[in-house]
Amino acid sequence: MVKPTVHDIAKEAGVSLATVDRVLNARPGVREKTIAKVQAAVEKIGYVRDTNAANLARQKLYRFAFVLPEGPSQFTDTVKAGLGEVVSSQLVDRVAIKVLTVPSYDPHAVVRSLQTINAARYDGVALMVPETPQIRDAISHLKEEGLAVVTMVSDLPHSTRDYFVGVNSIAAGRTAGLLMGRFLPGGGEVLVVTNSLRSRDSLERRLGFDAVVAEGFPKLSVLPTVESFDDPARLPDVIKDVVKTRPNLVGVYSMGFGNTAVLSALRETGRLSDLTVIMHELTPAVRQALVDNEVAAVITQNVGHLVRSAIRVLRGLCDQQPIYDAQERIRIEIVLRENLPY
Repeated sequence: MVKPTVHDIAKEAGVSLATVDRVLNARPGVREKTIAKVQAAVEKIGYVRDTNAANLARQKLYRFAFVLPEGPSQFTDTVKAGLGEVVSSQLVDRVAIKVLTVPSYDPHAVVRSLQTINAARYDGVALMVPETPQIRDAISHLKEEGLAVVTMVSDLPHSTRDYFVGVNSIAAGRTAGLLMGRFLPGGGEVLVVTNSLRSRDSLERRLGFDAVVAEGFPKLSVLPTVESFDDPARLPDVIKDVVKTRPNLVGVYSMGFGNTAVLSALRETGRLSDLTVIMHELTPAVRQALVDNEVAAVITQNVGHLVRSAIRVLRGLCDQQPIYDAQERIRIEIVLRENLPY
């Protein structure tokens, strides 16, 4: 069966090809009555527009800003590398990406950075930032300016963002809780570390972790969360104090992106070989710790899939096309020393 074309629309509606083009691309200069005739013809003949072909013909360039946290984070560096790979290898056609880094734990600085995003220069924004009232307001402003907004890794569900790309953080935390409980049947104390519980991914991971431990592993006692707030000088001292004063400590769960500092501090205590350590994200430092048998398990996600999904979703939003949730669903992966990908 031959697919209907724009020529068929023009014939059915009794208008010129130029008029059909203006209506399909939402250009001005067409009367409401004529627009209605073209839309009725599209519906009647079952025309389905090939958005990719149309954009190629118009040499459409998608311009996206990726707002990522600044500071010493190997995970953020991995995301940047993933973006660079996508662009350089042309895995996604006609996309220009600008990376903006922000001090994520200063909401006012994040807002100032978001305010620099000119809607005349960008089509969409992908965000890795914490959720605060100020940032939610800034996102609302971006939406009012007509930009597509996607959150990555850590969601902002109470904002007006269009879509979230990332794993289910509660499920990821529950996975960590199950692993910790199975690794430590004899019980003991577990230290939990993160950058900040203001990041929804960390908060939800902690909720999921606590729920599983409470349900199935009563011999484990989970200590209050230690937060670094992106202060590299603070975290090692706090970790070393906890390890020194807690002889019953048997496990460490690192929920955030400061894994390099956590590993360094644990090594300095001399007790790393005695502890069961579970971390998130397979960064180079964590990978090496797995190889060296310092980390028991890593809960991670495919960063390449994450980046490509964010770009696909932003393009779909710009083109007002449906988003296929099954395609964009990021899987939780468990990496052990024995199944470490080389």
